[in-house]
Order: sequence, then structure tokens, then C-alpha cells
Amino acid sequence: MRVLALGGPGAMGAAAVHTAVTLPDIDEIVIADRDLAAARRLANRLAYAPMPIRAIEVDVTDDERLRRALSAADVVLNTVGPYYRFGPAVLRAAITTGTHYLDICDDWEPTERLLELDHEARDQGVCAIIGMGASPGMSNLLAAVAAAELETVRDVYTAWPVDMDAEDKDLLLPPGGTPSAAAVHWMQQSSGTIRVVEAGRLTDRRPLAPTSLRLPGGRRGTAYTVGHPEPITLRHSLKASGDAATLMVVTPWTLAYLEVLRRDIDGGRLTNDTAARALAEPTLSRLLRSVPIALRTKGPGTLPAFFAAVTGSAHGRELTVLACLNMALPATDPARGLLGDMARATGIPLALGMSQLADGSALRPGVHPPETAIDPVRFFSDLDRVLGRDSDTPLYRIEREAG
Repeated sequence: MRVLALGGPGAMGAAAVHTAVTLPDIDEIVIADRDLAAARRLANRLAYAPMPIRAIEVDVTDDERLRRALSAADVVLNTVGPYYRFGPAVLRAAITTGTHYLDICDDWEPTERLLELDHEARDQGVCAIIGMGASPGMSNLLAAVAAAELETVRDVYTAWPVDMDAEDKDLLLPPGGTPSAAAVHWMQQSSGTIRVVEAGRLTDRRPLAPTSLRLPGGRRGTAYTVGHPEPITLRHSLKASGDAATLMVVTPWTLAYLEVLRRDIDGGRLTNDTAARALAEPTLSRLLRSVPIALRTKGPGTLPAFFAAVTGSAHGRELTVLACLNMALPATDPARGLLGDMARATGIPLALGMSQLADGSALRPGVHPPETAIDPVRFFSDLDRVLGRDSDTPLYRIEREAG
């Protein structure tokens, strides 16, 4: 299979490409970016790869050049953001050229627009798997694993940790000083209104709303809503009749600063771009404004860092099922730092999703979220292998609690 890595030199694209060169059924990888020099640098670093690697210049706003690059590929890994600007256009071009498609779209608005292209993709025999990263991506697969324990599904929550280390801050505000697409996206999805599910219906609500959870194993705590694709797709795929949302597992102090930024964006004092800079470079005045908010904000308690929690019924009784990444791994476990590396946690799942498409197991025409296209058991087995794990300790765990 010939792979076009669109936006490949970026942090998440590069992580996907580094993984892709280790996978079977890949005949060629073309690294495409508007920065040809960056694409060439990555290609040179992968000179050891067992398949040909080359670099080309492609600006996704140049439709003719984009389609020419897509026409020469069997599948495209699209890591060009922000997806509300570029996602639907790239998928439409891929459908036109008959090129299979995967991305890491983590924005609910373009997710709805991408799903609207399902019939066009089916008509052209194109398989598109959207949101195949960490969240969405691994989060969807954990939700599917949890829901498989139930006969009917009511509520679905996915959650990911927010507090960042220095490496993640560099991703948000690279040395060049321009906030990344990921940072701008985060500000957009932490302000205005977001789409969640209430009583089985899509509903618009403000973000950063507290959600208190009681999970199996005596885990208790409060997490906070953020705009994300999971409620959009899981409502349909799992037939959830209750509530669904994506949550941030975050400390009160970080949540309080995000709330200050949200108020400034909604009040017109910041744009998403300037808020992204203020996120990476906090100001004293905003830090002071966040203090009273932090003091009355509930914390995550004993909630896991990255999880899916699904409630419903099985065998005539109410049941909550928790599927979470196992954070109690030995310090020497290769998976230990995965969630602390935003690029690898997103790029590796993208490449592993492509692997299931490349061998035909996920190759079904249409536009699919991860949970309807990707085999989760195989995915986590492949993730073990790629991470170099030889431990008997599972990468994820499932816990159940009645009532």
C-alpha cells in the first residue's frame, strides 16, 4: 500500500510515520508538506526504512496539487490542522481520487461535516476513518470495549488528562512563537458552546462544566466537559439513550485558568489564537483572577487519567463498566510515558489504524469513527508490540460495578 503522510513533518504526523515504517503491507511512504525542507529532513531520518521514503511539497489549499498527490497514493494520513478549516476539503479530495483516508480530527464541528460525506465515500468505494488518535481514537475503542459488556447503553463518558509537561507545552507554543493548531483548537473547544448528549439527544452547552462521577473500584471525582467528537459518534454507534460527553481530568488550578481564558474569549477580550498564547505563557493578572475559581473548584479525586465509563444494563441489572489505560505499570514499562507524550499518543494510534485498513480488515467504504471500523482487541495488541512491551501486565483494564 502506498501511503501519503499529509503534514508528515509535524509532531503527530512524524510519530505516525515513524510507526508506519515498522508495519507490514506498506510499499511506499510519501511525506508531504508545504514545508518541503521539513519533509525532506524527516525522509532523510528514515533512510533505514525497508520501503522507499520520499518527500514532496503539497499545500492543502492548492486543490490541484493536493489531488495529484492523492492520486498517486492508496491511503492518506491527514494530520493537517485545524480540521475545521482543512478536514472536509481534504476528505472530499480523497473521495474524488479514490484514496482511502485516516485523520486525527479532534473537533466536533468538522466531525459532523466529515460524517456527512459518508454516502459520497461509499459511492466511490473509499474508506475514511476519522479521529484515529488518542482522544478521539483510543478513547472510542475503550468505550467500545466497555459497551461490549452491556446489553443496553445509557451514559458514555470518555476522559483524558490535561495537565502538561514541558514537552507538551512546546507542542502548544513551538520555539517559533506561533501557537500550534492543537493549542488554538483547545481554546476553541473550551469556549463558546460545545455539543454533548443529554437524554439521547445532541445538545449545545457551555464547556468546562463539572461532571461528578462514581466509578468501579471506589473511584470518585469531578471532571470537566470539553468540545470533542466522541459524544457525536458514540451516541450513534453505541445507541446511548442517556448522557455522553468528553471530559478533562484536570487539577483545580489548571481548570481555573482555563475558565479565565474561556470568559475572556467569550467576552471578546481574546481570540482563540491569543488565548492559546496566554495558555502557554500565563499572565500574572489572569493567574490572580483564577485564584478564587480554583478555591471553589472540585478536583479529579481518584478518577483514572484516561478512561471510558459506560453505564447500562446486562442480565437484568444496572451496571457501570470502566475501561481505562493501566497507569499502575512498572517504571520500566515502555508504555509508562505514553500519555505524557502528546505526539506519540496520537500518531501511533493513527498508524495502527492504517495497518488494519492496509490488510483489508477495516477496509469498508464510508466514513467511520474508530469504534465502528477498528478491532479494539487487535489494536491494543498491536500497540503492545509497537511499544516494545513484553510484560504480562495488560495495557488496559476493565472493571465493573453493579448499581
